[in-house]
Amino acid sequence: MTRLRITAALTAVVLAAAALAGCGGSSGAGGDGKTTVTFWQQKFEDYQQAWFKKYVDQYNASQSKVKIDYQVVPADTWQQKLKAAQAAGKAPDVATTSYGNIPAGVAQGQFTELDGLLPADAFADVKDNVKSFVTINGKHYAYPMLVEPSTVLYYRTDLVKAAGLDPASPPKTWADLLTWAQKLTTGNVKGMTIASTANDLAWSSWGLQYNACGYLPITDDWSKGRATDPCFAKIAELYKSLYQGNLMPRTPKVGYPDALPYGQGEVAMMANGSWAVGALKADYKDMLSKTAVAPFPSLDGDPSKPTATLGGWTLTVDGKTKNKQQAADFVKYLLAGDPAIMADFFKTSGFSKYTVRTSVDTALAGTPEATSDPFMKVISEQIVAHGKQEPAYPFDVALAFGTALESSMKNTADIPKAMKTADDAINDVIQKQQLKGTAPKS
Repeated sequence: MTRLRITAALTAVVLAAAALAGCGGSSGAGGDGKTTVTFWQQKFEDYQQAWFKKYVDQYNASQSKVKIDYQVVPADTWQQKLKAAQAAGKAPDVATTSYGNIPAGVAQGQFTELDGLLPADAFADVKDNVKSFVTINGKHYAYPMLVEPSTVLYYRTDLVKAAGLDPASPPKTWADLLTWAQKLTTGNVKGMTIASTANDLAWSSWGLQYNACGYLPITDDWSKGRATDPCFAKIAELYKSLYQGNLMPRTPKVGYPDALPYGQGEVAMMANGSWAVGALKADYKDMLSKTAVAPFPSLDGDPSKPTATLGGWTLTVDGKTKNKQQAADFVKYLLAGDPAIMADFFKTSGFSKYTVRTSVDTALAGTPEATSDPFMKVISEQIVAHGKQEPAYPFDVALAFGTALESSMKNTADIPKAMKTADDAINDVIQKQQLKGTAPKS
């Protein structure tokens, strides 16, 4: 799932660097003759920490030359501690890294190129629509772990039947979606929930931007905004129709990533990321038997066009580590080695996250847990397969467009004016942050 990019103040980084002196970071041979490789993992769901520890322990026990020093860092302090460690020359040898942070990290020399450290067949195993996520100028700087589609359509099969609709034939176009939302809005139940604040709209609409236009509201070389192109107005019209038609909660209790409105029966359909599968299985188990999933509809009904972007996590090797090969060997073991290891991860996640390797798909196809899961096949084959990479431009660009969507859907500005305001804001970001010509090349 996309997270907000947290920028720590310089003074905080300096102070944290001092606090980190003497701890963490790259290290050489220990007293037992083993090379110590430090691995920092940003804290995620509880099951993930348990999974990482399980396989770190197994790796340490499997050989006698390297010891992985595994450390979990809370998400709210991750950026600050990582920058502080880098400033102090004590960055971890291996770290979890989001796809969106790879281009900037490569430009700053933070990551080691993995070609030559990992075998070529490891990257050949990565799915074609994911390879570019970790590739800059033809070189690989990370190994992908998973993807999480930003947008999946969840719907209540019982309510769909009661409304005279066919649960086996979910909406294919945006017009179909509006029809379903209208018919499913009854009493205290709204037709659906979807993002409605600028911050959530900024990133959760990326897939719809690709769907309607085939591109994003900034040119590929980041030289000029293009939010005023007519196709972007169609996206605003969809959100406005849902909001102004009272087909969605107008004052939601939670943000887009939270499954609560659907889980508590307040809405009949939900647009949410694949992570909501985990929430349903953990917190709203009574909903599972009456929930189906489908790709979010396409503007024109073409199922091959993306409606979701794929966020997710990788492992990177520090650009200044003295233990490059040892660190890369651990990455290979955990993410690029025996497919059963990553298959175990996806099983542990409740199949709420999705594999990037064809060999892991094959391994999962032979397990009853995966083949019997009610959601995995649809999300993997119909959504992940067509998903696009999250953009690497500064979040300010995305926020300008998200603000336009919110203002138009809530009638504080008409759609043409909102899109013109977004275009002006994007061009301002380009100028102030000197973005022209800096777009990374995969």
